[in-house]
Amino acid sequence: MESKTVKQFKSFSSFTRRDFLYRAAAVGGTGLLLNTMNAWGMGIGSTTSEPPALTGSGKGKKVLILGAGLAGMTAAYELGKLGYHCQILEARSFAGGRCQTARKGFSLTELGGEKQTCEFDQGHYINHGPWRIPLHHQSTLHYTRLFEVPLEVMVNDNDHAFVYSENAGPFAGKRMRVAEIKADMRGHVSELLAKSVKNRQLDQQLTPDDQRLLLDYLAHEGQLSGADLQYKGRSGRGYAVNPGAGMSPGAGTPSDPLGFKDLLASKLGHVYSAVQDFPMQNTMFQPVGGMDAIAKAFEKRVGKNIRYRSEVQTIRQNDKGVTVTYKDTGSGKLASISADYCLCAIPLSVLRQIDTDFSDKFKKAIATVSYAPVGKIGLQMKRRFWEEDEHLYGGHILTDLKGINTISLPSTGWQGKKGVLLGYYQYQTAAIEVSALSPQERAAFAVAAGQKIFPQYSENFETAFSVAWHRVQYNLGGWAEWTEKTRAAAYPTLVEGEGRVLLAGEHLSYLTGWQAGAIESAWQQIAKIHARASV
Repeated sequence: MESKTVKQFKSFSSFTRRDFLYRAAAVGGTGLLLNTMNAWGMGIGSTTSEPPALTGSGKGKKVLILGAGLAGMTAAYELGKLGYHCQILEARSFAGGRCQTARKGFSLTELGGEKQTCEFDQGHYINHGPWRIPLHHQSTLHYTRLFEVPLEVMVNDNDHAFVYSENAGPFAGKRMRVAEIKADMRGHVSELLAKSVKNRQLDQQLTPDDQRLLLDYLAHEGQLSGADLQYKGRSGRGYAVNPGAGMSPGAGTPSDPLGFKDLLASKLGHVYSAVQDFPMQNTMFQPVGGMDAIAKAFEKRVGKNIRYRSEVQTIRQNDKGVTVTYKDTGSGKLASISADYCLCAIPLSVLRQIDTDFSDKFKKAIATVSYAPVGKIGLQMKRRFWEEDEHLYGGHILTDLKGINTISLPSTGWQGKKGVLLGYYQYQTAAIEVSALSPQERAAFAVAAGQKIFPQYSENFETAFSVAWHRVQYNLGGWAEWTEKTRAAAYPTLVEGEGRVLLAGEHLSYLTGWQAGAIESAWQQIAKIHARASV
């Protein structure tokens, strides 16, 4: 990516809002830009927090919904309130789509793979599909509130967690606390900038008053000390010996900061990025007991309209309605069903393989969108050593270990005996390569990698459950992957739908991979169906 030249300004007082946002983006990245825009009432967060207020009646009209994921069930629930007769066809034996939780007894068979049955102890689970809800996904939170699905905090960022890199220069192969890196980088950069101000190297950019204000800020931000404003460490990076009672440990022993040159050489600055990109937050939410609580809450309300084990074979339409043939996966028998309109919430990766009478333009648009190869694994440990030994409560272990990417610690069951952690969360080539392994080999791979970071890993590992979403029959990928080119070429066509068939799902949103994308897409499309049906 080419870098842009940042214009020079004589004084902050002469900045326009556009100028300031430009500098904020250049210096502080997306996080600072979004926070600034939100403070000025210019935020770009979704304002969609409730379904469309539709009036009129849908009585006497039938809508066929393909797929009982969150998009399909959202549509059935909202259209049902208007009196529409909704029938959902679902290929699986359960609802929820990718909103799944693996717990004792849950089974999964990937394409070309062996059957896995989860053997976690009772009460333990892994959200191998969606696993966190940002605070500004108010569409998802709308239904957890409405359906009284209890939530708990999901620790999405923990500065006490470890960073482990095998390509970090002077820190290669050494596990380090995120807090150490963040505190020392802030301190060193603040010292460098403070010295530049004191040496009058920024006179052209700052007035004398601006310089005094900036130095005051940097002294506090970087915890700089003395007349020469030096960074000598800060308590936020952690102590060598923690403070306590009496004379020993008493005030404790401060820890020594990492060297600035070593930090730069390590290229570990990515630890800042965990919660700096929309929609990430330090604290997020998760349903108590597993993410599938959301799917089950929907299923409780629209389950009577779902026909399970019904695999769509063909989609045909004319100016009067839509007819779909489907196969009962249990008996193999074919049947057909007709409706006035159809909302297809099947992933495009699967839809492109179904026999339809869509136009060539629409078929091409469907075929344009690629899906992300994604893999996850849950590892049950017989002892919560991350809490007992390392004092880690939730958050992620960041690593460049091949095929691992992220290890995530559970945000539930605090101080219990056992726990299930996320052993890897991989994408693209790594996900494809690891998915070729058997479930047992995947577990061995994840445990061997984790052992490099936690010496307690191997001796505490008990059982595992993994998924490769690109090998799951009715998904064929973790989420839709759009590019600027495909957004321009295919997105408007797919959002519009064709004839009496409209599409919905996370793939028809800018919140791909999130439950909110599926829900808000359904909201938009049911409004279109209702408008057309009301003419």
